[in-house]
Amino acid sequence: MGIKFRLVAMNFLQFAVWGSYLVCIGNFLGRVGLGDYIAWFYVAQGVVSIFMPALIGAVADKFVEPQRLLGLSHLTAGAFMLLAAWFGARAAALAAAGAATSIGPIFAAYCLSVAFYMPTIALANTVAFSILKRKGFDTVKDFPPIRVFGTVGFIAAMWFVNFAGFGLTDEGGAPLAAQFTYMQLVVSGALGLLLGLYSFTLPRCPLDRSDEAGRKTLAQRLGLDAFVLFRQRKMAIFFVFSMLLGVSLQITNGYATPYINHFAAASRSWFAENPTLLVSVSQVSEALCILLIPFCLKRFGIKQVMLMAMTAWVLRFGFFGIGTTENVGGIVLLFLSCIVYGVAFDFFNVSGALFVEQEAAAPMRASAQGLFMLMTNGIGASVGTWLAGRVVDHYCSWEGGYLVAREGVAGGWTATWLLFAGYALVVAVAFALVFKHRHDPAAMR
Repeated sequence: MGIKFRLVAMNFLQFAVWGSYLVCIGNFLGRVGLGDYIAWFYVAQGVVSIFMPALIGAVADKFVEPQRLLGLSHLTAGAFMLLAAWFGARAAALAAAGAATSIGPIFAAYCLSVAFYMPTIALANTVAFSILKRKGFDTVKDFPPIRVFGTVGFIAAMWFVNFAGFGLTDEGGAPLAAQFTYMQLVVSGALGLLLGLYSFTLPRCPLDRSDEAGRKTLAQRLGLDAFVLFRQRKMAIFFVFSMLLGVSLQITNGYATPYINHFAAASRSWFAENPTLLVSVSQVSEALCILLIPFCLKRFGIKQVMLMAMTAWVLRFGFFGIGTTENVGGIVLLFLSCIVYGVAFDFFNVSGALFVEQEAAAPMRASAQGLFMLMTNGIGASVGTWLAGRVVDHYCSWEGGYLVAREGVAGGWTATWLLFAGYALVVAVAFALVFKHRHDPAAMR
């Protein structure tokens, strides 16, 4: 079996593990009486992203070969996710019996799972780069076609949990897809165990025993040396705005499917009953929009590309605010929200990473990338999801398994999404005024 195909399989499973629950766990939590805690599940993901990738990366640099550490991490994450599913099944049984459910057990198991999963995203890249180089491939040319199958895996997992039922039903006896039950966690855990075992079959990725690697300090291994970039005004502003825009990253992952599904409380629209499938259009757009980045960066420069991303976030939230599944026009708006997500996500994350690669000195490029991830997916996403949870809880409440407009509070879901859109707009205007960068097309090679 060709090594490229084996790496394709690794990337497919790597993101299928995540796609099984990332955008639909809120549907399950709401149905078992834990909907008020949705934000905390995404905050936990952001918090562990602040320190776990650096710690696991340091271990992979010095002590354990990356492919073995990838396997161990996935086996651990998968086991804890299955434990979270077991607690989820108990919570579902209690909810069906009209008894109170507890957030503690399922949340603790979930946190331990994501703590070991999040570092595997970087580890999988490390393994792929190492194997491709040792086999004589060009990573710049050969890795992107492999990595795109990660997005394919994410989408495939979303579609699977959208339709697979596993025989579970609601109180009225109607079948429930995995996107509304604890079975989404079972799917994620099982895929994680499969990938963990598969990782041990991959070619070895020997540790770097060079003198230069041995002289790295703990601060360098953890990526802390990159904070020196804050001495440069341009980079400091860039990282601060990356954090501010990172606030938007996990909001729709946490609340898009509960929002779309809430329309089913009033009308049995097909789209309202298949929210995970509808939201998967976002990932399809993401896979396509990444192809536009090289042209746009070379043609417009990082400032304009980042402004495109910020504008797309405004549209992402705004279209959700006025979209609905109850008529054709509203459905079109929801589709448009999903389509612009590709620009919002890729033009921010991928272009930002390329900009950091160009601006950071060679010895600290890896650390600078870690700092970019910390500011966006760590601090920004954690703070943003927590704040989003407070906003949603103010305007909406769970009733009969649906997150609907709170009685006595004007605005409901429309005000919620438009408030998020307003925040993204303020960040975009401030970035346009404050960030100064002279675009050199020749530098974006």
